[in-house]
Amino acid sequence: MSEVMKAAAFAEFGGPEVLKVMELPAPQAGPGQVRVRVKAAGVQPYDTSVRAGWTPPGIAGDLPRVPGNEFAGVIDQVGEGVTGFAIGAEVLGFTQLNAYAEYTVVPSASVTPKPAGLAWEVAGAMTAGVQTAEIAIDNLAIGAGDTLLIHGAAGSVGGAATQIAIRRGATVIGTARAVNHDYLRDLGAIPVEYGPGLADRVRALAPNGVTAALDGAGGEALEVSLELVADRDRILTLFEHEKAAGLGIRTTVGERLAERLGRYAAQVAAGEFKYHIRSTYPLSEAADAHREMETGHGRGKIAIVIP
Repeated sequence: MSEVMKAAAFAEFGGPEVLKVMELPAPQAGPGQVRVRVKAAGVQPYDTSVRAGWTPPGIAGDLPRVPGNEFAGVIDQVGEGVTGFAIGAEVLGFTQLNAYAEYTVVPSASVTPKPAGLAWEVAGAMTAGVQTAEIAIDNLAIGAGDTLLIHGAAGSVGGAATQIAIRRGATVIGTARAVNHDYLRDLGAIPVEYGPGLADRVRALAPNGVTAALDGAGGEALEVSLELVADRDRILTLFEHEKAAGLGIRTTVGERLAERLGRYAAQVAAGEFKYHIRSTYPLSEAADAHREMETGHGRGKIAIVIP
């Protein structure tokens, strides 16, 4: 009898209600791969897009499909040729799909050791936030003297990008709901509220101008960025990908790296970098996790935890 596992999966595209716990064949580690017994997985817009009908490049069209592209857990199989990892090692890592499950299989180059002091839910939900943030800050060449406008600054990517940009000498103005302003101040940003008159409020906070913008919200956020930043090469959107080329603005270009993930995991574990988890859900409530994700504008990250 083949090995089975529980996973939050969908057999048809649609809203959060299509995401259900199913019993599926458990994957097996092949050459160069490790299998991880998942303890936590992050929830992000990428996952809700997959559930709604978007298929990532290079993925076959078979259903049912298991979302989730970031995770943490314990290695329980090591494939032929893998060095540096052993059964029982605690790791965090990334994939394209299949993290909302009891087991996931990935190349060994896609995991990094989990620091002992790092909570499972934080480790499992780190990849998208810190990797996307650093790639975006690198793409925008943020450095000393910059004034960076970050839309959606209280989110997981925005919060990480805020800290990275400040470390590099930039001043950060972050848009967020008023309830999240103290959180942004704690990260070192100057908070500003969304809504009509946003461009004027930002101008008042940056009398010498805004030199770059990271759009983590889309819509009005992108319009305000275009109005305030003269050099469109220094505007990057995480949401309006279909508009980017026509507007002459950037989208993220770069690969996720285990080294980068491990570097930030160590900093979070040491208390040197803040990474906020706003809520956790069991695997059986993955649909509710997606519902919360799709409300938008949340502080920090959502995680699915698996005992």
